[in-house]
Order: sequence, then structure tokens, then C-alpha cells
Amino acid sequence: MNTPAADGFCMPPEWARHERTWMAWPGANFTFGEEADGTLAEARDAWAAVARAVRRFEPVTVVAGPGLAPQARTLLGPDIEVVERPLNDAWMRDIGPTFLTDGDGRLAATDWVFNGWGAQDWARWEHDAEIGSYVAGLAGARTYRSPLVNEGGGLHVDGEGTVLLTETVQLDPGRNPGLGKEAAEAGIHAHLGTTKAIWLPRGLAADYGRFGTRGHVDIVAAFARPGTVLVHSQPDPRHPDHAICQDIAALLRAATDAGGRRLEVVEVPAPTVIEEDGELVDYSYINHYLCNDGVVLCAFDDPRDEQAADIFRGLFPDRTVTLVDARTIFASGGGIHCITQQQPEV
Repeated sequence: MNTPAADGFCMPPEWARHERTWMAWPGANFTFGEEADGTLAEARDAWAAVARAVRRFEPVTVVAGPGLAPQARTLLGPDIEVVERPLNDAWMRDIGPTFLTDGDGRLAATDWVFNGWGAQDWARWEHDAEIGSYVAGLAGARTYRSPLVNEGGGLHVDGEGTVLLTETVQLDPGRNPGLGKEAAEAGIHAHLGTTKAIWLPRGLAADYGRFGTRGHVDIVAAFARPGTVLVHSQPDPRHPDHAICQDIAALLRAATDAGGRRLEVVEVPAPTVIEEDGELVDYSYINHYLCNDGVVLCAFDDPRDEQAADIFRGLFPDRTVTLVDARTIFASGGGIHCITQQQPEV
């Protein structure tokens, strides 16, 4: 069976032009609660705010569960497309396809195996496991089914052959039991068109809680352009991420990309809040989303929100930086990047 790489496809970087953004609509489940719960209504408001922010820059299509489209359209507005399909959860970065292009106007997609972030005891995924192929089909993409269990939040590419990964996701016994690093890397390269993997040992501390992903890279490190990587920094020595982030930044400064360049590391300080209701938080500005001519950036009603926005304005001077409150999204287990998935323009 051919692979995307063998057929000339690769994953473009997020800063490449998009055809549209895909999202999913929160429904009643273990994560958000039931229809009568206030937490579900809060989640829908938060998802809608992100969708409207992205829509300022490019088209948005939202997948909603059966019967939820009218309500979703009311909150999203008339210029966001809504389609109905059974869902378990609402993290399109993880359940959706990873889109690829070949430089000749063809669109493809890798459909990873999804198993509820390592078959976690609270997760259900019988519907979400089918969303990757469904969205790829709506987009008209040639679909490649990968044998690897993986999620879009578990990788980040520079568009020139380099991919960031974490060992605790790709080598998770709940995802790919018995898979060694060499085999995992080969499978990733075959389905992304990359040639060089930079492995981080783990993700942020709070991401290993009950509703965490066990170390997604898109909350701790992300490419801003080839040769430049953004890294989460925790200035507070009381937080376990303080040491974790120092180690990750040092590892990345010592790394080279697929072109042999030593990486420039830009540290982005975490918000000042380290706990909510006695629970450790992993609030991070790294979990942003790049869309056409824009950056949709997580905000936390925090003194460091504007500091982070200034860093992103400096890195992306031709893009409009939009801050969107992400605290409700993080309370549910992720951030703005986690609920969006780009379809590149071909």
C-alpha cells in the first residue's frame, strides 16, 4: 500500500494559506456534561467565540451532532457552515484528518487511528474514530489510513521536513503498545512527508491528569517559521513545568532541523495563574491557531496576555493577533489549537 510520502504528499506548515478551518461542536458527554448543565452551555459559547474569530480570516465548517445544527447556527452566526454527523467529543485537531498537499494542486489527508487519547477510561470514540475520513471526504481529499494511533495535537511541522513529537504520546502503551521509537518515527514520516523528528521527552505536567492527553506537543512547543520554534516557559519555580520547560528549551536549542539548522528558540512565558480551584493548570499561549492573515491566541484574563500578544505580533507582523478567552476550553482539556484543524489551500 502506498503512503502519502511515497506519493509525493507532505503536511504544509500551519502558516501556509488555508482553504478553510474545521471544528466540531460540543455535545452532551462526560467532558461537557448534559444539556441542562451550565458547563455545556459555557463550552458552546467558548467554541463559538473561536469559530467567529477564525471566520474573520477564512471559511469555517463545524461538524455538529445529529439535531444540534440549528442551535449551533444560532450561536455561530449565518456565515459559518454547519454539517451534522455523530460525535463523541469536540476536539477536531485530534479526531480530524491531517491534511497534505503535493505542490501540484492535489489534496490528501492522513486518517490516524483515534482511540480516545490512549483508551482512557472516561472516553468514548466510536463516532470520533470516523470523523477523520468523513471530513477528508467532504474536503475531497485522497485519504490514507495510517495504522498508527495518533492525534493532530501530538505533532507540529515546519513545512520543510521537520516534525516535533513527544515520547509519551507516540510511544504510549495505550496508543501504540510495543512500538519502538524507530518504527514510530518511520510511520510518522511516511504519513506526513517529513524526514527529521525532534523528540521531546514529555509534555506539561497538568496534561497527565485524568482528562489530559499525556503530553501533546502543541501546548508546549510549536514552529513559528522554519528554524524558529516557540516554547512554553513557566517562570514560577513552584510549578512543576518550571523545570520541564527549561529542559525542553535546552533540548530544542541543541537540536537541528531537517535542513541542518540550529533552532532559534523563542520562550513564551506562561500566564501568572498556576492553579484553579486547587487544581494545577497548563494554561499556555503556545496552543494558538494560525489562520489566513491572523493569529487566534489564547487569553486568560491575565497580566501576561498582552505580553504574549506582543511576542506574536513581532513574529507575525503581517497577521492580526486576536485574543480569545480560552479558560473554558482549557477547563475541558485543551486550547484553541486543539479545537481547530486547517485544510490547506491547493
